[in-house]
Amino acid sequence: RVGRALSGAAVAIGCVMLLGGFVLAAVLYQPYTVPTDSMAPSVTSGDRVLAQRIQGGEVRRGDVVVFEDAAWGESLMIKRVVGIGGDTVACCDADGQLTVNGRPVVEPYLLDREHPASLTGFEAEVPEGELFLLGDDRADSLDSRSLLTDASAGSVPTDAVSGRVEAVVWPLGRFGQLTQAMGFSDLPGGISGAGPLRPLFSVITGGAVLILVGAVYPPLARRMSGSGPPRRADVSGDAQ
Repeated sequence: RVGRALSGAAVAIGCVMLLGGFVLAAVLYQPYTVPTDSMAPSVTSGDRVLAQRIQGGEVRRGDVVVFEDAAWGESLMIKRVVGIGGDTVACCDADGQLTVNGRPVVEPYLLDREHPASLTGFEAEVPEGELFLLGDDRADSLDSRSLLTDASAGSVPTDAVSGRVEAVVWPLGRFGQLTQAMGFSDLPGGISGAGPLRPLFSVITGGAVLILVGAVYPPLARRMSGSGPPRRADVSGDAQ
């Protein structure tokens, strides 16, 4: 009876953890399909990603964000933030690196790290409340550099951002969280910390394990105790 009670409790707790984890994940995260290879190798065309729903004011340098802006087209875009309001973003220095406010930024996530961080030189002052965005495949990305004009810094308003990409969930061969852009960590404001996706995944996985263990325990316990269905006694010969 104690075993049955414990297994029932495990199933109940597991259901709460599993369903609660999925519901909370649906509230905090939004799935997107990456439309192009401009952010390769971090995310590539056809990747299914999870983006944490955030406000524009929560964006930090180095974040890979989902945004929508009329100047960039009618579809959702995914790019990396390299400058925020008040920054001067330029490329490239003597070592071929991107600079933010005169500080060089190491960018290990770039697709082509043997060439300068941008094949075309540029410098832009980012207006307050806006973001300067680049693709990780700098040779094949339409980004803020493409929109630079005498009247425009090529940036987008922070309120155009709807999410921060945290992980690739499909295909399974690319499953995993995006690495943090540590090259921006020494700049004022630092970089974004990890979101709640990993704890949520642990809760969902733990709930599934509890349900499985609770469901398997009763038949396993009966088999180990030898208290299975009663057997019919074999009768041989005539009754005396």
